[in-house]
Amino acid sequence: MYPRKLAKSTKNTLYDLLKQQLDRGENCWYYNARAFVSTVSSFITTIMKEAVVPMIYTVTLNPALDKTVEIPNLALDTVNRITKMRTDPGGKGINVSKVIAKLGGTSKAIGILAGNSGRAIQDALDSEGLAHNFRFGPGDRYALPIGTAAPDALALSQMAEKCRTRHERLLVICADPLDAVRLGQEIPWFSPELGVRSLPDWETLPYDVLSPQEDIVSERLETLYRMTSGTKGLDVVIASAVTAAQRMAPVAYVGANTFFFRPGDTLSVEGLRSNLAAAGYAGVKQVLAAGEFAVRGSIIDVFPMGSDRPFRLDLFDDEIESIRWFDVETQRSMEAVNEIRLLPGHEFPVTPEAVTGFRQRWRTRFAGDPGKSLVYRDIGNGVLPPGIEYYLPLFFEQTATLADYLSAGTRVVLVVDVQTALAGFMKETLSRQRMLETDADRPAMKPEELWLTPEAFFTSLSKFARFTFRREGAPEAALALKGVAVDRKSQNPVSNLIAFTTTEKTRGRRTLIVATSVGRMGTMGELFRASGLEFTEYENWADFLAGDAPVGLAAAPLFAGSLLENPGTAILTETELYAASPRRSRLRRNRQSTNIEMIVRDVSELKIGDAVVHLEHGIGRYQGLVHMDTPDGEAELLRIDYKNEAKLFVPIANLHLISRYSGADPENAPLHALGRGDWEKARRKAAEQVRDTAAELLHLYALRETRKGVVFPIDISDYEAFCEGFAFDETPDQAAAIGAVLNDMTTGKTMDRLVCGDVGFGKTEVALRAAFVAVSAGRQVAVLCPTTLLAEQHAQTFRDRFAPWPVRVAELSRFRTGKETTKALEGIADIVIGTHKLLTDKVSFKRLGLVIIDEEHRFGVRQKETLRKLRAEVDVLTLTATPIPRTLSMSLEGIRDFSVIATAPERRLAVKTFVHAEEPGLIREAVIRELKRGGQVYFLHNEVETIENRREQLATLIPEARIAVAHGQMSERELEHIMREFYQQRYNLLLCTTIIETGIDVPTANTIIMQRADKLGLAQLHQLRGRVGRSHHQAYAYLLTPPSGATTKQAKQRLEAIQSLEELGSGFYLAMHDLEIRGAGEVLGEHQSGEIAEVGFDLYSRMLANAVKALKRGGLPDFTEPLVPTTEISLHAPALLPSSYVSDVSQRLGFYKELSSATSVEDIIRTTESLADRYGKLPEAAQRLTQIHRLRLRCEALGVRKIDCADTATVITFTARPAVEPMALIRFLQSRKDARMLGPDKLRIDSGGATPENRLALVQTVLAALEAPGR
Repeated sequence: MYPRKLAKSTKNTLYDLLKQQLDRGENCWYYNARAFVSTVSSFITTIMKEAVVPMIYTVTLNPALDKTVEIPNLALDTVNRITKMRTDPGGKGINVSKVIAKLGGTSKAIGILAGNSGRAIQDALDSEGLAHNFRFGPGDRYALPIGTAAPDALALSQMAEKCRTRHERLLVICADPLDAVRLGQEIPWFSPELGVRSLPDWETLPYDVLSPQEDIVSERLETLYRMTSGTKGLDVVIASAVTAAQRMAPVAYVGANTFFFRPGDTLSVEGLRSNLAAAGYAGVKQVLAAGEFAVRGSIIDVFPMGSDRPFRLDLFDDEIESIRWFDVETQRSMEAVNEIRLLPGHEFPVTPEAVTGFRQRWRTRFAGDPGKSLVYRDIGNGVLPPGIEYYLPLFFEQTATLADYLSAGTRVVLVVDVQTALAGFMKETLSRQRMLETDADRPAMKPEELWLTPEAFFTSLSKFARFTFRREGAPEAALALKGVAVDRKSQNPVSNLIAFTTTEKTRGRRTLIVATSVGRMGTMGELFRASGLEFTEYENWADFLAGDAPVGLAAAPLFAGSLLENPGTAILTETELYAASPRRSRLRRNRQSTNIEMIVRDVSELKIGDAVVHLEHGIGRYQGLVHMDTPDGEAELLRIDYKNEAKLFVPIANLHLISRYSGADPENAPLHALGRGDWEKARRKAAEQVRDTAAELLHLYALRETRKGVVFPIDISDYEAFCEGFAFDETPDQAAAIGAVLNDMTTGKTMDRLVCGDVGFGKTEVALRAAFVAVSAGRQVAVLCPTTLLAEQHAQTFRDRFAPWPVRVAELSRFRTGKETTKALEGIADIVIGTHKLLTDKVSFKRLGLVIIDEEHRFGVRQKETLRKLRAEVDVLTLTATPIPRTLSMSLEGIRDFSVIATAPERRLAVKTFVHAEEPGLIREAVIRELKRGGQVYFLHNEVETIENRREQLATLIPEARIAVAHGQMSERELEHIMREFYQQRYNLLLCTTIIETGIDVPTANTIIMQRADKLGLAQLHQLRGRVGRSHHQAYAYLLTPPSGATTKQAKQRLEAIQSLEELGSGFYLAMHDLEIRGAGEVLGEHQSGEIAEVGFDLYSRMLANAVKALKRGGLPDFTEPLVPTTEISLHAPALLPSSYVSDVSQRLGFYKELSSATSVEDIIRTTESLADRYGKLPEAAQRLTQIHRLRLRCEALGVRKIDCADTATVITFTARPAVEPMALIRFLQSRKDARMLGPDKLRIDSGGATPENRLALVQTVLAALEAPGR
């Protein structure tokens, strides 16, 4: 039919014919006749509008799959076998369209499909390139067949690509939130051109008193906006089942509160200010986070929701002259942009009208006096209380569902059992709601008011075609990927993999091996090449499909291996290749445990002019990295200035000889003169003291060894069951600390271990694991806390974790009766938690096995003496965030065992720290910023006499705040009451003294203001800053100094240190700074502190460690020998990190230091992977640098001091006592006529290599010949 000639009557006639046919039931395969007629009618209306040129449209009422079979020799009375079978889309209309296409005409087939056959018809029409508009019927359910071991992400990406060609969208709903994360990473890799976005979960518990993080809200609003603005740029939306079932803001809300700005637009500053405030943006002085804006004259800064950067609008009169994005840290304007979009600041309105509507609906919804509710009162005062999102329906007349945001042609794919997941969630949420519905402060709404029930959820999706996956094929297919693991103990580690790839090749399948990152890809590639596995590297999936190599290697975010039939491919990931070794979670970024020595010797934070120590030349001042042109090409060296303007240029390969100077006063470090012997004298003097100190240390070690501790047995199954109660992933440092503690407890060694870790980094979990092991062995555990508040919080934590176990937890405090205390001490309680009362003479334990001390530095001298006696009898585990210098020094010297937890938990953000002169405007802005997002504030005022005056000032300055006061001169019961009220959010500003330093955790308190911060110590500053940032919200710390700026030099140093080290896990670094500022004091000997100042803490520690090792061997320490073995290797070719590759000098310096300090090949591999991940594939010079460091490790083990390999000759210089077997050297000399000895310590080979690669290969061959067999 020709649409231009299709009259209205003809259209109606066709409509009637279709309806009659359906009513009579003729060829009526579609169960919903009304929907069919309506859809065909809409098709006809559409083609009437869209036709621009004459086109023939065909309507197929009953499309089919026509199967054509081929039998070569058809015979009667016998079995005939089909050799070929072809499946084609059929039906009269489709056949007509196919004929027209063959004749060169233009046509379009239209109709409705259903079922799996319908999907096959659509795929066939697409593959034939036939223009069509066949659609799936709304509400139909389809099962997508995929192979048993096929990747669902690939199937989804292929489905999304087809949807995109028809301007349709794909919604993927996952029962498991982890699947949503996985698919969000995997789908874009298979189809990079697809626009894939997640609708993230709030990441808070139902009815939580925490609001979602700003960046989560920002991402959600961005996704919702894109879903309502057509399909362009957004092809796939992924959500968990719980997120998809949430009741949301009406669709019109997001669109109506979205603004666009372009240069040249006319703008009223006051109008914009009111519009932004109405949209939920917070007016501040300095923009730091999404949802904030600042107006300064004609300059407007705004950080839009849904954006990853803030923008600056520069106005000329009332016209926007320019728009640029700016850097949050520096506040500097950067590049210009043509347009910005401002989404609403929240998922609900905060206009006066919306607040009024909220309060009206509250009074209707909840019985009783609304004035008793904190939520109701806060909303009336313009403050958004934390967790306000769980009252979202009260902001609107009617909420929407996710289905309301979907366009008509959206296809919905359900991954795993969504219905069961939703039913389980609703059951748990109902239980939680029943506990909270009578809470007068925060009465909980019913679950069905906030989420759709499973029935309502699936009803909302009834207007969309729904798909699930159906696994087909033999179950054994999934087992085909087993048995390919790398076996490093085998002669050929990848022999299983080679066998697998060979087998797959014979089956007509190619193999793609997938690494987790570019760095890992390089490491695996080296292993494969060395083991004889041939492969080709590919950038992406499309490149692999276009290639023909039997084995490919690529970096991809795939979580597990799979088998594909079309194209025939086996995909292997590190999950299969390293199945035998513990795998890191792929859902979080790969992180390594912290190397304590690297922290002490860290040079990446060096600034020009800082004091450094060179092991062979002494103390000088760092002057940066310099490039030099040498006969061998470009080289990079580190410059150090010494006394009398002498300069030393250190090759980057020797950076392990350099360390930061950590003495009493780095600014006045004693610089040495080169070649004058000053350094040798200082080292000799320190060495004499070290010898005595080492002997005393050895005596301490011996005493410790003679004291046999308790061997605590571990029931693995019980222990693992207890560990499952920890709801988070262990960080690498946390796992290392737990392993060290368990090793101490199970080997019979009397444990005296210090665990140093920032607040909230998981020290308590280390203590819980240790306590479980001790209690399981029938021993009592004493937990010692500096304050009653902390003791009570620990008691609650221990009770919660030990609730499923027959363990009695008792708390010794003034809230317990004398009878309860007596029972606890008589051994009835397994775990006793209390303050210093536990250390009194009245307290004695019958079967004490473990003492856990939290924040040891908070105890007095008398308590510490008691603790010292305890250490001789029981295992002691000490937890601290910032050890005092003496404790840190003892730990670093090995007097006490030491573990550092410096890796932050996932999604934790560093506390932003500001040092500023005190200003009322700054204080008000800081408090209001926190209150506006539903948080709480600590205000530190450390003078009890004037604290009430400060309260009055704050009440006048910030009338919106509910202020409470807490200080040490209150009665303990009153203080306890205030802290409880603050924790329960009856107050949102706590004016306090340093009493909060070891207080309870308040996750909603995320801003701290410290008045007269210059009077506080470094450890105190860090401990107080750690009171905030305990959740996943961005936290802020304001360190206020006197307006006059009068502070001491040491106070300035402390404030600079705390501000510069605001990274997560910086507690240990700060303790090192404290060690530098204050000195370590005397640990064992009278003069030790002075010797440390002369040579630096790092070198002193190394000398001490070497002396102890020598005495243990029964010898005497020889300080004339170098402390660190060094090998100088020259291949006469550039070996460096080019500045074009790593542009940041401090980063480059850090990597150089890591490589030169590496003590194993694994260390070098880790650094190489990190480089490749951050900066891309290593250039030749960088690869050569890593290869030289690998050679260095082999040379140090052999006792090789220097290698010089040129074009025509190679000279190897040995140390005085090399580890080369004489017979190995003799055999080498006999085997090569071009090799000879030049004296007792030099080996010359009259050959080199034309290229650096040839020279490297020659050196490797020589070293292999000299190494002892089995090395």
